[in-house]
Amino acid sequence: MAATVRVQSDWHQVLRRNEGEAWLSCRSPGKSTLYGSLTCQGVGSDGIPEISASEGFVVSEITKKSILISCPHENASTKFLAPYTSFCRIHQKSVTCIDISSGGGLGVSTSTDGTMKIWQAANGEIRRQLEGHVYDVNCCRFFPSGLVVLSGGMDAQLKIWSVEDASCAVTFKGHRGGILDTAIVDRGRNVLSSSRDGTARLWDCGKSACLGVIADCGSPVNGIAVGVADNSLNLGTPEIAPSEREIGTEDKILLLAREDKKLQGVGLQSRQPVFLFVGSDAFNCCTFLSSVYLLAGTQDGNIYQLDMRNTTAPVQVIHRSGAPVLSLLPYRDGFIASQGDGTCFILQQDLDYTIDLTEADCDPVYKVAACEKEIYTCCRDGIVRRYQLSNC
Repeated sequence: MAATVRVQSDWHQVLRRNEGEAWLSCRSPGKSTLYGSLTCQGVGSDGIPEISASEGFVVSEITKKSILISCPHENASTKFLAPYTSFCRIHQKSVTCIDISSGGGLGVSTSTDGTMKIWQAANGEIRRQLEGHVYDVNCCRFFPSGLVVLSGGMDAQLKIWSVEDASCAVTFKGHRGGILDTAIVDRGRNVLSSSRDGTARLWDCGKSACLGVIADCGSPVNGIAVGVADNSLNLGTPEIAPSEREIGTEDKILLLAREDKKLQGVGLQSRQPVFLFVGSDAFNCCTFLSSVYLLAGTQDGNIYQLDMRNTTAPVQVIHRSGAPVLSLLPYRDGFIASQGDGTCFILQQDLDYTIDLTEADCDPVYKVAACEKEIYTCCRDGIVRRYQLSNC
């Protein structure tokens, strides 16, 4: 665990005012936290503030929406990024899931206000409301075409919706508990779901039918991810011949983030176990970095990077705080992670600093979606935030 630099969540508003002040901290494991402050010395004609830092901290690269702060003593640097836009009117309550269409034009989100909505990604203007689930909708995502949405709810139903007219084309039934996550195989003729009932299922969209139970874990499956496996991985052989309705499953591995502290890899076509890794707490989310490397986040704040060819020990464990890791998203040559304490950060191999997406003040950031340089987050405070990475 490296040193972590933090800043007051509304720093970009406070530091627009002359003599405005925002707190700073640098926490390093096993050492006392270094506290400091940022002070606005005035605002230039270009709207960019002049900011000084207290002893132990160095400020550089200031723009209207970002500031790079270093703590030289701990060799830690973080670029803090304020939202480019905040959408407060899409939902009335916590926004629990979000996705952005492949072209970046549309967003879809779910909320504890009981709604699921499609909106313009540029301005948050609502285009469609998708109505049909009973109880809360837990997860939503666009198909690769951007014209169709897949959703899963506490009603144990999986639904497919038309973006154009908000009609529900398909409803899948078979789970015995609320659906917690979904995944799409290739272009989407088959889809996957995981549930509180402990199973992950494969579905045929064309026939509205279940093609099989991929795994039955006996413990809720909080998150899933599907990816192409490296040739060196043995994905196993199916015990019975796969249905001709299974499209694109042969070279895939399915990751299961389980409530019972286990992360499991299963051959999608074979239904055979590939690996089982035991973590420090319940796994909440998982994703692929490549055909070999994966990431998985736990309830106690650990992000495990594993090499699927040898999962006896993690490649690395990243731990910034004890807050639950709620979402993980591959991004450029690194990843974006969000946590239950309101933090959302980007780690990239080619950067010698972390990027923190700020403004959520201790409210969990449930999910992150990205389209090129635009990053969207959804939060318990009911706000969808859009960040722009210029040259970060």
